[in-house]
This record gives sequence, structure tokens and C-alpha cells, in this order.
Amino acid sequence: QAQFAASGGGSVQPGGSLRLSCTSSGFDLDYYNIGWFRQAPGKAREGVACISENGGSTYYSNSVKGRFTISKNDARNTLYLQMDNLKPEDSASYHCAAGDRNYRDLCQDVWGPIDYWGRGTQVAVSS
Repeated sequence: QAQFAASGGGSVQPGGSLRLSCTSSGFDLDYYNIGWFRQAPGKAREGVACISENGGSTYYSNSVKGRFTISKNDARNTLYLQMDNLKPEDSASYHCAAGDRNYRDLCQDVWGPIDYWGRGTQVAVSS
């Protein structure tokens, strides 16, 4: 059974850093465009960072550009999100997702078709 699960969340103070990981089993990441999404209570789902299947192109939402970095290790079937200079508004449940759609479209059309949606990890930023 294919699975996709995020880990690495936690509680940090504003300005802190976290590194999220998402490992797939049952399917290979290098066949998909993949990305990170977040969902907070009362807020719309947001595609924060996506990467193309060959790893050569990335997309970041304006809210995280310059602070978050997406990367992947195909040999380990693992997707990463390095989050620096965290702000309270970054608090949310973070999920990874994989799909056939263009990586930019994957992030911008958050309710479009997704092949795999991962179990989330919670991030809380507060002083």
C-alpha cells in the first residue's frame, strides 16, 4: 500500500527553524511533481513550495519565498522543506503531495487532482 507521511514538525519561537521530511513508500518520487501544502484552522489550504519531477524547477508562494527551501533525495524517496525565520502565521498542519500536474499548477491549484496526499505534521510558531 502506497504511503506518504510527513515528519519533523514541532513548536518553535519566531525566527526559529525547522526541517520537515516526507518519505514515500510504494511509489517513487522521481516520477511525480511534488510539494508541500499547509492548512491552518479557519484559513485556506496553501501550496507553499513545489518541485518538478527532475528537481530542476521550484515554486514558492509569496508568503514563504526567501525563507523556505524545498529539496528532494530521489534515492531515499524523501522530500524536504527547510523552514527558516519562521513566523507565527506559518503555524499550520503541513502535508506533502505528489501529482502528475505541472509543479507550478500543483502548488497554485490546491484543490486540483493529486495522486498521493501525505499525513501531516504540525508546526506551531509562538513566543
